[in-house]
Amino acid sequence: MPVAPGTASVGGMLASLTEDTIRAAPKVLLHDHLDGGLRPQTIIELAEVIGYDRLPSTDPAILAEWFVDAASSGSLVRYLETFDHTVAVLQTASALRRVASECAQDLAADGVVYAEIRWAPEQHVTQGLSLTDVIDAVLAGFADGTAAAAAAGHTIQVGALLTAMRHAARSTEIAELSVRYRDSGVVGFDIAGAEAGFPPTRHLDAFEYLRRENFHFTIHAGEAFGLPSIWEAIQWCGTDRLGHGVRIVDDIIVDGLTLDDQVASAKLGRLAQYVRDRRIPLEMCPSSNIQTGAAPSIATHPLGLLRRLQFRATVNTDNRLMSNTSMTREMALLVEAFGWGWADLQWLTINAMKSAFIPFDERLAIINRQIKPQYAELMR
Repeated sequence: MPVAPGTASVGGMLASLTEDTIRAAPKVLLHDHLDGGLRPQTIIELAEVIGYDRLPSTDPAILAEWFVDAASSGSLVRYLETFDHTVAVLQTASALRRVASECAQDLAADGVVYAEIRWAPEQHVTQGLSLTDVIDAVLAGFADGTAAAAAAGHTIQVGALLTAMRHAARSTEIAELSVRYRDSGVVGFDIAGAEAGFPPTRHLDAFEYLRRENFHFTIHAGEAFGLPSIWEAIQWCGTDRLGHGVRIVDDIIVDGLTLDDQVASAKLGRLAQYVRDRRIPLEMCPSSNIQTGAAPSIATHPLGLLRRLQFRATVNTDNRLMSNTSMTREMALLVEAFGWGWADLQWLTINAMKSAFIPFDERLAIINRQIKPQYAELMR
């Protein structure tokens, strides 16, 4: 369905945007959870194979609707409970490989040219897999999916992020595995899970190890918890990026009802100023942020203000199943909410590519050979 026409608010040309034209644009995705992006039909088939009978429905359409409804409670804790079902069917190497392959193919079909996909290996060992079995299966699946996408005429490069759970005690082990697999497709490390009561400083050993190894990491922070979570992630843990980081807006004082007035009156606190000055990337996920209560609506999402204030903001999907979303849909929602045009979408995309965890020359090649030329065509 077409979205309202948008105009580029910063240096862009007048252009009409539809979901079809947005889908054709190159995209970069930094924040997407493997276990939050399964196809409903795949969940049903995998559940049948292992005899898992706790699914809310075996009808794909009804099951898809259930995930969105259950994730829209406004609570991060309840949102995370939806993963009980997806993780339950991802306990075999074949299931992990299949889902990773489908992930790469689905993203490529949506115009994503580079993606970093994260998952927690420790959550997939209840039926006998080792952590390395899990990692090997997922990486093989990404390779399968990349090849299948290429055969279908879509180019995508996928990097893996290994995630450790905030409430568990395996972060150093997962960090060590991340480094061990750094030349095999793993490009970074992450911690995820409920923020309240589980500060990132509980995992300082892991972060210190990663810094010694010159390895990249991101931290979920500033989603369900406020500025202290962001401050700890940056100043104590040394994160390269902020997963979500929505609550950085709490350190920005604005006045006025319109976005123009808010931008003109904006006064940044010391943490917000530091985040902007250091160009620390914000992995923002608008639809997911609404569902978990991190933001009230798309129209009032901090991304509109942060884009105008020139933060290193990016747009992401988080969990495509739980939000019934895609990169195309996220961008279309922002176009409709803020009147954005191609220049704004290109700005977000280049921000993300600059912030990726692959080497500089590889990032630059994707920007110069894919992103800029294709956006130039769209803006003609």
